Formats: sequence, C-alpha cells, structure tokens
Amino acid sequence: MRKNAANPTIDLVDDPAAPNLNTHLFKCRDTEFDLSTKTHIMGVLNTTPDSFYDGGNYSQVDAALKHTEKMIEEGADIIDIGGESTRPGSLPVSAHEELERVIPLIKEIRKHFDIPLSIDTTKSEVALRALDEGVKIVNDISGLTFDPEIADAVSKYGAGLVLSHTSSRPHDMQSKTSYDSLIEDIKLPLRISVKLAEHKGVRPRSIVVDPGFGFGKTVEQNLAILKHLNSFIELGKPILIGTSNKSFIGKVLDAKAGDRIEGTAATVAVGILNGASIIRVHETGYMKRVSQMIDAILNVSCESY
Repeated sequence: MRKNAANPTIDLVDDPAAPNLNTHLFKCRDTEFDLSTKTHIMGVLNTTPDSFYDGGNYSQVDAALKHTEKMIEEGADIIDIGGESTRPGSLPVSAHEELERVIPLIKEIRKHFDIPLSIDTTKSEVALRALDEGVKIVNDISGLTFDPEIADAVSKYGAGLVLSHTSSRPHDMQSKTSYDSLIEDIKLPLRISVKLAEHKGVRPRSIVVDPGFGFGKTVEQNLAILKHLNSFIELGKPILIGTSNKSFIGKVLDAKAGDRIEGTAATVAVGILNGASIIRVHETGYMKRVSQMIDAILNVSCESY
C-alpha cells in the first residue's frame, strides 16, 4: 500500500486499478455517451493566440462560432474549448485572462448550438465557472496534479472528467522525459489521479483517461505509447487520445504543423484499433471518416466467414 504524497489520506494500491466497470460508458451531467460501437469525436476549439496549430484563428467569437458550426456539421460529438496553450514551452496565463477568453464563447455557443462542451483547463476556478455555464466535461491535462480541486468542481456538477498524464508543467515538460518503465510510469500516476477523483466524489463512470501524447514524451516514447495503448485498458476507464498534428508526427514525417493530416490519420487509426474510444482532433471531418472506417472494421461480425 502506497500513500500519495500530495494527498496522504488516499491509499494507492500498486496492483491493477479498480475492476473494469464499463469502459464503453461515459456519463457527463445529463448526457451519457455510449462508446461501445462508435468512436466519439472531440473537436478542438482554441481561443488562445499561441496554440501550436491554430493560435489566434478563433480568438474572436464570430470566428469561433463559425468553426464550431463547421465541426458540428462534420460530425463532432463534443467541442473542447481551451483558453490557455499547453504546447511545450508555453507559459501560464492567469485564471482571470483564461476566463475572459472562454466564458463569453461558452455562453454564445450554448445560445446557438446543442452540443456537449468540454473545458480544457488545469484551474479549478476556470472549471467551476465553465461548469456554471453548462459545460459538461473538464479536460485536465495535469490529471489533478496542478489543482486537485478540479475534482471537487466536477463532483459538484456530476460532470465528466478527462485525466491526462504529464511529466511537468508545459514550460519545462520536454526536459523531463526520463522514465524507468515508460508505460508503467504513466499508468501509475493515472491510477493515482483516478483514485483521487473518485475519493473526491467524481462518479467512476464519469472518468476518462488520456496518456498525454506530447506532454513530457520524446518522439519514440509517443510512438511506443500508441503501439501499447491497449495496456491502458486495465485502468478500467475509457481512453481518449490527443495526437492531432503534434510535433512527434511532424518529426517522423518532416512536416510542418499544417501538413500533418496523413500522420494524424495514421495515429487515430492505430489508436482506435488499440482501444481509444474518444479522439481529440482539429480536422473533425477527415478524422470522422477515418474513425467510421475503423469502427466498421471493428464492428463487423465474422461469424459467417
């Protein structure tokens, strides 16, 4: 039995995580996602001026609304709104600035569209305000390590929670890529994050895990995580992946951020085949078609063949 240094009241068991309750169900407030036969698409909507892929493109509400409409038409199931860049080397912004970027947009999207919204944040203040405005999911790239009170906010509203792994904060995470055993060294912190969230009242079926592609990992490590993604199934939670246009794809293909769609498609296909149920992507239409094709392969009955 091991204790969590940040939360010494939480007992952490070294053997596999809690029994698999249902890795095909994700409950977010009054919405329930059935992940059993269909990969769900989380469309990325950044309101930041410095995001690595689309920084500044959607910082104005009108442009963001048009892009939201486009993603919905292309098949997005969830829109993930971010007000602070988490690209490697980025510096944090205040909660006040983050709120000024995301809250007006959340209000406008809720007026015009009926689609579940997610807030991409590591701050409980931002999470709580977004949940107040009707957001249904909190996407925390730190897995509660930056601000554990995010779990309290999620629990209060019965919302969904995405728990990711990162080795450190964005400004220095790429200098912290040493692991004794890569997969196990990612699974253990995720297991701790899950247990902490549940201890704080987050419903077991409202938690999704994300190995954190690009957050404190080298090119080879990202590829290895993707290859062995199915090992994360033992955590007993649905798996989300966010490989879209990331730098490891660019380095493999020698491609700039705007020219990584084929590489992204390959990672999405492999990720779904290896257990991912939700894909967080920029090009929703392209990746929707990729996921539909992979889903068709996975769902086909072979009894007659």
